Amino acid sequence: MGAMALIALSGCVSQKKYMIAESGRLDALSQVAALEGKLEDCYSNSDQLSQRLTQLLKDTTRLGSELRNYKSLLNSNLGEQDKLNALLGEKMKELEEREQTINELQDMIASQQRRVQEILGSVKDALLGFSNDELTISEKDGKIYIAMSDKLLFTSGSAKVDKRGEQALAQLAEVLNKQTDIDISIEGHTDSKPIHTAQFSDNWDLSVIRATSVVRILTQKYNVNPLQIQPSGRGEFMPVADNESAEGRAKNRRTEIIIAPKLDKLYQILQQ
Repeated sequence: MGAMALIALSGCVSQKKYMIAESGRLDALSQVAALEGKLEDCYSNSDQLSQRLTQLLKDTTRLGSELRNYKSLLNSNLGEQDKLNALLGEKMKELEEREQTINELQDMIASQQRRVQEILGSVKDALLGFSNDELTISEKDGKIYIAMSDKLLFTSGSAKVDKRGEQALAQLAEVLNKQTDIDISIEGHTDSKPIHTAQFSDNWDLSVIRATSVVRILTQKYNVNPLQIQPSGRGEFMPVADNESAEGRAKNRRTEIIIAPKLDKLYQILQQ
């Protein structure tokens, strides 16, 4: 009886331990399952993080490449800007030089014009005693024209300067000798009536020899610098009046003394 009770009691204790152990095992399995779930979550998160990291690396590489391109483009633009600034500087300098040249030319032209007016006044004063039939004085295009009629200088058909004409040349020479920066042209002109004599083959001959006669008197007798003076003959080909009338022919028979300030300095500036 007692033994049966002991066996029954022992069975009850084992059953209780078994239940406790089973409960612990189930709890452990549950915890393992939970841990496995968390581990799966960790694996999943790790994959997502790896993918994100990979994407970030790609983005970083792309951004780095774009940044390098932007820097290159910026440097290129800065280089172009430097070139443009240099070109602009050159153009500004060229413009300043041109403006300076223009100012110099304007000043020199104004000075030449004043010079011409001064010479013109001196010539008019020197030849004040001669009538309009004998000579005329005018200014055109920066040059002074003194047209002496053959009535003043020569007898008809002759190239010898008479006393009245020589007096006019003497007074003009006083003005010319004071000018060292002028060029002087002596042009002989005739009317359209042909001439043919033992001395003159035609009007060309007459106009050239008359111009040369005036040059000889100015240079040899009144000491005008021969390097400043040049004769030429125009014949009947540059009339100032109609050759159909006696009055017109008389105006065409003339010797023109043309005074022009030297333009060497102007030419030098223009060639710069």
